[in-house]
Amino acid sequence: MQNGFNAYAAAAKTAQTVVSPRELEASLLVKAATRLQIIADDWDQRAAELDEALSYNRRLWTLLVSAVIAEDNPLPVEIKQNILALANFIFNQTFRIAAEPQAKSLGVLININRDIAAGLRGR
Repeated sequence: MQNGFNAYAAAAKTAQTVVSPRELEASLLVKAATRLQIIADDWDQRAAELDEALSYNRRLWTLLVSAVIAEDNPLPVEIKQNILALANFIFNQTFRIAAEPQAKSLGVLININRDIAAGLRGR
């Protein structure tokens, strides 16, 4: 469903004029977490949607990493390193889940996305 992601990305780009980049990132993380939560909560009926949801989450984290490593990113090096380490964990966990899909394995990705979103929103 690449077109769905592209459409959402286009809408997100338009929304940047209305919301802050931090709020946009938080919203996208919550969206990814919600998709994963819906699958985990209704595993028997929705397990077939897992690959698409994992792919969406991985692409989102790839975009976040790209923003973090950009030369003009003002974040301190320490924070950049922490985000990169977290992204590496996310990517590894994603591959583990894809190799051995289980509803209970999604909790870690869901919680990280929600926690980072809350941090971006200042909560």
